[in-house]
Amino acid sequence: MKYLIVGLGNIGPEYADTRHNIGFMVLDELARQDGVRFSMGRHAYHAETSFKGRKLHLIKPTTYMNLSGKALSYWINELKIPLENVLVIVDDLALPLGTLRLKPKGSAAGHNGLRHIEATLGHNNYARLRFGISDNFPKGQQVDYVLSSFDADEIPELPTLVDRSIDMIKSFATIGTELTMTRYNK
Repeated sequence: MKYLIVGLGNIGPEYADTRHNIGFMVLDELARQDGVRFSMGRHAYHAETSFKGRKLHLIKPTTYMNLSGKALSYWINELKIPLENVLVIVDDLALPLGTLRLKPKGSAAGHNGLRHIEATLGHNNYARLRFGISDNFPKGQQVDYVLSSFDADEIPELPTLVDRSIDMIKSFATIGTELTMTRYNK
């Protein structure tokens, strides 16, 4: 069984460790824990690992956030992975920091990466792991907020949340969306 795990973010050092790049951060840590490295592929950095007999293809799109669907579509077709085996990891302003939610489908909720994936696929029936980043910004400052680093008081929480996200990815690949939601969504 093959799975495509897509961490959303933007390439480039100016975006590293920003709230919008939490999808990249989660996949970087999963790759580090499993001792695998990303290599440059078409439209994305790609790494491969396995868990309990499942092959996990990890991708970090190089198309920038607003064109994430291009990378996802290419890798789904290239690897012949069914849509039910695709999981997108995305930052979410509507959830407080510390909240992780797996959803089997849903709206883009204003997120440009999800909006492009939805437009590319023609629907929103794909699983996503929503990583809460809070909405602690003044009116009109959303872009600056998501492209900024986590605050000093938030940084100590990140390792535990990233590890929990990795547990949810592995659960998704072994027991599926519904049981993972029951086990992890709080």
